[in-house]
Amino acid sequence: MINSRNITDLHPHVAKLCTDFVAACKKQHIDVIITSTYRDNESQNALYAQGRTKPGAKVTNAKGGDSFHNYKIAFDFCPIVNGKCQWNDAATFTKCGEIAESLGLEWAGRWLKFKEMAHCQFTGGLRLVDLKAGKVVV
Repeated sequence: MINSRNITDLHPHVAKLCTDFVAACKKQHIDVIITSTYRDNESQNALYAQGRTKPGAKVTNAKGGDSFHNYKIAFDFCPIVNGKCQWNDAATFTKCGEIAESLGLEWAGRWLKFKEMAHCQFTGGLRLVDLKAGKVVV
């Protein structure tokens, strides 16, 4: 199972956007860590099982192959203070989301269904059906 936190595991363009995002947050005096980049289908299915067939809260609605993480074009992040993730700091997540959007990333905190405050992606206009058909972000 692969559930990476390594920015270099992302598509090269998305890796640059992610690096730029971390730096732009830092300029705004917000420290962030990247908590997830590429996930293989097995890891995605394990996350999908959480809150369904395994204990815990639901954290995704995407099965393996249905997550942009599976295509190396999405990452998750968390603001940190004194070395600890601030998972419940909606105001800081919103600031980070605005920074991400200013760089051309899609921030899932704007989604109407299943908002993900910690998720950003760059699809280059592609949809999951396109990625499943073998198209790649350029």
